Amino acid sequence: MNEEFRITDAFVRKILDSRGNQTVEAEIILPYAAGRCSAPAGASTGETEVQAYPKEGIDRSIEMFESRIRNRIIGFDALDQYGFDSLLREVDGTGNFSEIGGNLSTVLSVALAKAASNAIGIPLYRYAGGHLKNRLPKPIGNVLGGGAHSKNGTTIQEFMVSAQGKTMIENITLNSLVHKKVGARLREIIKDQSIGVGDERAWTASISDDDAIDVVKESAHEVETSSNTKILLGVDFAASNFFDGKKYKYRKNTLDRDEQIEYACSLVKSHGFYYIEDPMDEHDFDGFAEITRKVGSRALIVGDDIYTTDAKRIAKGIEMKAGNAVLIKVNQIGTLTDTWEAVNLATTSGWKTTISHRSGETTDDFIAHLGTAFQSEFIKTGTIGGERVAKLNELVRIEEEIQH
Repeated sequence: MNEEFRITDAFVRKILDSRGNQTVEAEIILPYAAGRCSAPAGASTGETEVQAYPKEGIDRSIEMFESRIRNRIIGFDALDQYGFDSLLREVDGTGNFSEIGGNLSTVLSVALAKAASNAIGIPLYRYAGGHLKNRLPKPIGNVLGGGAHSKNGTTIQEFMVSAQGKTMIENITLNSLVHKKVGARLREIIKDQSIGVGDERAWTASISDDDAIDVVKESAHEVETSSNTKILLGVDFAASNFFDGKKYKYRKNTLDRDEQIEYACSLVKSHGFYYIEDPMDEHDFDGFAEITRKVGSRALIVGDDIYTTDAKRIAKGIEMKAGNAVLIKVNQIGTLTDTWEAVNLATTSGWKTTISHRSGETTDDFIAHLGTAFQSEFIKTGTIGGERVAKLNELVRIEEEIQH
């Protein structure tokens, strides 16, 4: 092993995420380079995600690092990502990181890749992807919503937009402009109450989901017309959050399973939405398959809670045709190696991927690099807010590098 790639030290600390909650950050130190990564946290989580922290909490994760991991990784070859990630799973021993915490494994795994890429002297997106020609994902951002991200918003968790312009700065600016238009339109409609923002800085207001559809459509159309740039519409139902085991319970009405399928399809057929995420409960593979069959290639039917970046679950979905796209979040599965396995299975099977932030974020920009490395169709980041903009601005820089 080349000595310049040998791990000489590693550190883990607590920092704050965008919700003001503690999260974990790791640093991997090599002789002439280092890598740092911090973990996000989701409010809307899939049942089959790895466990973010042991039941005792974040302090236990840090104790496990100091007592069982740190000495074992010192001297390790930073270029052996597979071996490093396998070691983390071996040390944990539970299969779902409930012993050391999936957030700890995530930050160590990604920090290692950052350290290795820095030591080689190439960007993380080239190190993680290895593609001769990298392709940036299109930004898709939350502009209005509710669900688990705010208390008084819509039942549907996220209404999103994605400008399809020629440059990253154009697209992220237009997405932000739609966000501004949505806020202005809400203030016109709702004059007797304040308009707030949720965890991802999307607008949140006490309106029905159908009214929200109209607000987002009208705002996007206005920006689309003035900019002469196509703007795609999307939703994240996060349907498991309002499914009671039998019915889907919206604020103003309740739908049975068949009605929920038809409602999801109507967003594509009647309203022109292109991106439909988690329209059914996370256990309902057949419901995902029926929606996919009915809308065909007109839209992406994206699985998040149903797949949780798990290659085994994605394989089942591919076999059942339960969607045609999958959301990718490293800390749902716990290591970069497992994430790459999920992405590779999806893309080689003809599915699209969307790399995603989480509602509780940090200013770490690693998903901008991974979305480029994985050649994801979209990167889901939000539209405004420092921790969201950190990813978007990094994509501007990556685009500049790729073009030159």
